[in-house]
Amino acid sequence: MYVVTGGAGFIGSALVWKLNQQGVADVLIVDDLGRGEKWKNLVNLRYADYLHKAAFLQLLEQGKLGPEVKAILHMGACSSTTETDAEYLMENNYRYTQILARFCLRHDIRFIYASSAATYGDGSQGFDDDPTAMEGLKPLNMYGYSKQLFDLWALRTNVADRMVGLKFFNVFGPNEYHKADMKSVVCKAFRQIGETGRLRLFRSHRPDYADGEQRRDFVYIKDCVDVVWWLLENRAVNGIFNLGRGEAKSWNELARAVFAAMDRPVDIEYIDMPDAIREKYQYYTKAGMERLRSLGCPAAFSSLEDGVADYVRTYLMAEDPYLA
Repeated sequence: MYVVTGGAGFIGSALVWKLNQQGVADVLIVDDLGRGEKWKNLVNLRYADYLHKAAFLQLLEQGKLGPEVKAILHMGACSSTTETDAEYLMENNYRYTQILARFCLRHDIRFIYASSAATYGDGSQGFDDDPTAMEGLKPLNMYGYSKQLFDLWALRTNVADRMVGLKFFNVFGPNEYHKADMKSVVCKAFRQIGETGRLRLFRSHRPDYADGEQRRDFVYIKDCVDVVWWLLENRAVNGIFNLGRGEAKSWNELARAVFAAMDRPVDIEYIDMPDAIREKYQYYTKAGMERLRSLGCPAAFSSLEDGVADYVRTYLMAEDPYLA
């Protein structure tokens, strides 16, 4: 049995889809569906059972799970970069991950967990996933700090070489529709362009970046889950790694890709960035992918244009936009 925490969420449900593509349906989905529409991500998927995250934790603590679990893919977390409840993030993102990691270590179960590029902060120290450099990283928000804390715990306790942490960069793709303001710009752009014919992007508030030329490492969800599947098949590969395309693209380039996929003329308006995020905004991210590639990972990612086109034409324009 494979356990996918956050299995109804964006990356988690895509991982269940990938497992299904590989003929695996013996999957336990762990999540908190709440009152939103996250449940819709599950409709097209095949899985054995669903448990609330608290009920799953109780099973672990009671010793009712063990050798039948082949792997835990821990994607469950509060991923909002604007969340200000630090205690909640410490319990939900840091402590919960510790409990799952210890369980997997005791039972020799494959453990793959989601870290984040938010751990790199403003990027002034680069985006190299060399573990010796991770101590000095300074995240800009509490979400990034909660992820950084677990990475550091894994390194300091010498267990990082018995599990896999993935620092996801700017992931976009189907099944993110429930994420409200945390949806990718691709998803937001599709709806905005469809309604108004125009896309609004944040103006730059730094003289070294022109408007819309802030750059991010955008990576398509299908490429991400291909990497996770490879890691499941190659259990000897362990450590904390970046997961991005290894290329920085501007918001303008991303916008043009969406307009092209929709066969619409480019029309971009630049607006001021809200004061609340202006001082915590990452102007540049680029995943260093050398370590993972050097270990044999066939990280041949889609181009930005191809990933956007597949997302827009295969899913956003479809009657059923969910992975199936």
